[in-house]
Amino acid sequence: MSVMTSVLVLAQAQPAQPAKIEAPPIGAIWPILIVLGAACLSVLFEALLPRHLRWPAQVALALLTLAAAAVKLVTYVSDAPAAGETAMFGTLAVDRPTLFLWGTLLALTLGAVLLIADRSVEPGGAFVASAAIRPGTVQDRAQVASTGMQTEVFPLTLFALGGMMTFCAANDLLTMFVALEVLSLPLYLMCGLARRRRLLSQESAVKYFLLGAFASAFFLYGVALLYGYAGSVRLSDIAASAAGSDRSDTLLFAGMGLLVVGLLFKASVGPFHTWTPDVYQGAPTPVTAFMAACTKVAAFGGILRVLQVAFGSTQWEWRGVLWGVAIVSMLIGAVLGLTQTDVKRMIAYSSVAHAGFLLIGAIALTDKGLSGTLFYLLTYGFTTLAAFGVISLVRDSSGEATHLSQWAGLAKRSPLVAGVFTFLLLALAGIPLTSGFVGKFVVFQAAVASGMAPLVVIALIASAVAAFFYLRVIVLMYFSEPAADGPSVTVPGAFTTAAITLGVIVTLLLGVAPAFALDWAGSGVFAIH
Repeated sequence: MSVMTSVLVLAQAQPAQPAKIEAPPIGAIWPILIVLGAACLSVLFEALLPRHLRWPAQVALALLTLAAAAVKLVTYVSDAPAAGETAMFGTLAVDRPTLFLWGTLLALTLGAVLLIADRSVEPGGAFVASAAIRPGTVQDRAQVASTGMQTEVFPLTLFALGGMMTFCAANDLLTMFVALEVLSLPLYLMCGLARRRRLLSQESAVKYFLLGAFASAFFLYGVALLYGYAGSVRLSDIAASAAGSDRSDTLLFAGMGLLVVGLLFKASVGPFHTWTPDVYQGAPTPVTAFMAACTKVAAFGGILRVLQVAFGSTQWEWRGVLWGVAIVSMLIGAVLGLTQTDVKRMIAYSSVAHAGFLLIGAIALTDKGLSGTLFYLLTYGFTTLAAFGVISLVRDSSGEATHLSQWAGLAKRSPLVAGVFTFLLLALAGIPLTSGFVGKFVVFQAAVASGMAPLVVIALIASAVAAFFYLRVIVLMYFSEPAADGPSVTVPGAFTTAAITLGVIVTLLLGVAPAFALDWAGSGVFAIH
């Protein structure tokens, strides 16, 4: 007996073997690694290559990066576990919705890169030849006629894309915050690089940066409060604490409120939309297209994951508040869109209204709500991307002609451009046989099934009001006489033509044959790890 006791004591006295730390699987996150690795390589191109070689090298690298990431994504999808998996020590969750969002971001960024790379619509490109040139100087006037281009926009685009992809997959709030900054900081810079209207461009960049800093502070303060409540920043741990804790919920809902404010700002949801019209108008149009399409996909990807994974069990406490936010966003976008006289600002308020429609699907918290919102993000992204591509073609001596009066009689000057823009506006309005109609239908259907019929009625009214300012532009193009000194329509180069064609084809296909995209969007739910 004493021998056994001694053996047990010696066994207990032996130092514990350290736990074996397994290397995190990276097969699931190859698309992110490719994009971020190429972004770093793109920076080296800027530092080492002669100036005349930078543009072709950067364009080739960006397109090859998107192709390689897409191939890795498609390869992984066929073998991806149905329940999803985590990577990088649990900081990233790769599940079916994440894969759909990544595919959407890669496809939309392809169109955006084509618009950014084009140097035929605006000779030399839409970006300033040197970012250090001050507006109004002799050098500023000279660079308008130069063929140089600030090619730093390409690594900035890849870094922003990498941040967006990480943001969609973030499994904890600190990773989400880091990804938010990685996607935001390049956009702040890109907004101030317009070749023309330099003061307006720089003003938009400063506004976006200052308001974005406030939103990031809200987000981070919310993360701190939620950590104080749950003792963890992982979404699944917050969900477990919210479902089974007897402590006060003050920190939980205060933290959630601040966190959601930061997310709604990035998604351009009213009343947190104040940056959107000024930034959309002042930024170079290819950057506006990139922001309008891709940033909204990333932001709503984060919103969907946070609401469904972390706060799904407390939905009855916060659902009414987000009802009100969705209503405010739809009404702001629809009503204030009627008062706009600038095409880019009109599309900006349109995006605020669409953000309200997307929020309806996000707060449904059902499988249909998730799949409908993902499909809506896909349709809205391609339609908006193509719309801004068309806007860049209507020009006068001072650059883009975005005032509505300058679009009068456009159909008589260029029937093709007017016809394409009409189709895209009808898609934004949600007219049948376009992807916009199917997107709204599936989101509203999910909302009705979740008991939100009154919210859907308000959304239909807002859609009808918003349709007026789309139709106003169509009437202006077809039933008004063009001014003698009105703007001309620039013949687009191959890159812009490809981007617009891609957006139009996807908008049409998803309107008449949406089954494939709907099936992919509804193939799974967020994994809770």
